[in-house]
Amino acid sequence: MTVATELDLDSLSIRQVNAALQGAEEGAFRVLHAGGAHALACGLNATLDVTIDGHAGYYCAGMNKHASVTVMGNAGTGCAENIMSGQVRVQRDVSQSLAASGHGGLVVVEGSASARAGISMKGVDIVVGGDVGHMSGFMAQTGRLVVLGDSGSDLGDSIYEAQIYVRGAVASLGADCVEKPMAEEHTASLAELLARAGLDADATSFRRFGSARKLYHFSIDNMEDY
Repeated sequence: MTVATELDLDSLSIRQVNAALQGAEEGAFRVLHAGGAHALACGLNATLDVTIDGHAGYYCAGMNKHASVTVMGNAGTGCAENIMSGQVRVQRDVSQSLAASGHGGLVVVEGSASARAGISMKGVDIVVGGDVGHMSGFMAQTGRLVVLGDSGSDLGDSIYEAQIYVRGAVASLGADCVEKPMAEEHTASLAELLARAGLDADATSFRRFGSARKLYHFSIDNMEDY
């Protein structure tokens, strides 16, 4: 069993903690007394295993590559923003703009996410164990957003080719977002993703949403949709 190196924010600055993580090439780390500090574990670019003991503030684990980051509490705005690869897991709830512009990797929230989860996602897989707020999946280009609970209003507004799966109720769909058939290939892919996320749910109980493809190019016939 690997012994984690402890980085204590009671005695170290955020800059010192991030410098230690960014300078490591491998290993396990535990950030103590997080206390809602902002920009923790940002810009990692190695196969690290990082545990944040407590709540994290804004932009936790932003621009992550390769590392596995676990927040043992809540996380603030922009958690896992622009993630490229690796995994970010939050054991409780997150604020708005979860994994905004994420290019790859896996983001798991065991609780709920606020507004605009997955905004402008570009390949990241996001799995939320609870609910998501309004305008989640806004301008999502590619990747998957999976919601085990309910969705707020304007889900998938102006979506491109991302796929959204929701098990609960959807308050309303955004512009150009429509419900789509759930084929066997989608169920199998979703089941694999749920297993990877470690969340227990029946893939056949979800509905799938995606782009109606009316807003890719301007058309006067679709003027009312713009």
